[in-house]
Amino acid sequence: MHATAEATGRYAARFPGYGDRSFYRTVRGLQVSSLGIGTYLGGADDVTDRAYTEALIAAADGGINFFDCAINYRHQRSERSIGAALRHLNREEIVVCTKAGFLTPGAVPENLAARDVVARMHSMAPDFLEDQIARSRANLGVDAIDVFYLHNPETQLAHRKTQHFEDGIRRAFERLEQLAGRGWIRWYGVATWDGFRQPNLLDLLRMATIAAQVGGRDHRFRFIQIPFNLGMVEAFRNQVLETAAKLDITAVASASLMQTQVLRHMPDAARAMFPGLA
Repeated sequence: MHATAEATGRYAARFPGYGDRSFYRTVRGLQVSSLGIGTYLGGADDVTDRAYTEALIAAADGGINFFDCAINYRHQRSERSIGAALRHLNREEIVVCTKAGFLTPGAVPENLAARDVVARMHSMAPDFLEDQIARSRANLGVDAIDVFYLHNPETQLAHRKTQHFEDGIRRAFERLEQLAGRGWIRWYGVATWDGFRQPNLLDLLRMATIAAQVGGRDHRFRFIQIPFNLGMVEAFRNQVLETAAKLDITAVASASLMQTQVLRHMPDAARAMFPGLA
């Protein structure tokens, strides 16, 4: 079971006031809210688990159907909080995204070879990614993950030569295409902090070319996640957003409020656009 065009369409129709303001966007045929809910921060404890689950249900009841996570967020507990929330919601209405790449306590496969790990914390070995996706599906309680991101692949670049890095990306994408064909994931991409913001790290066009080589014209490399807010505009300045649009890749903004820090530094002209914002 996964998000469907029909179910997300019905979901968006329940909020006609939002629809009039273009709050919902068509993404890969799905009606997706412009705002999503992330699950990164917080303690690894039962109280935070319950708070997240309640917040996720409230978000869905209020018109937000885009949930973001990663297996390492709160040591798998954020994925499980989403799973708990989905049991109270219509799974087909919710677009569920998660990530893997960082080693997570309690979720490191015993057969992971040291040569496949950099800095004792990151891997994009195909078998490792398949293991992590299997664990994420169980944590989330879903048959298919709608969007799976390779998490901060630029972590590898400090330890791998360019050709070695590209070979690793190719092997990872080959396995992700296979898992998409198996129905474990629907689309994949990369979620990155510095990769597209700093020069000479990740090359989106090159990644899309590799995806096309391993997956053909209908490859599933269709998403990137990148920080984008009033204080971090590199995605626009470096033409990443423009390149993604040309490649038919959806760009998702992370850190859009920088954990609310942006609100404390808004210029007067921006504040005037949001009367009453505190």
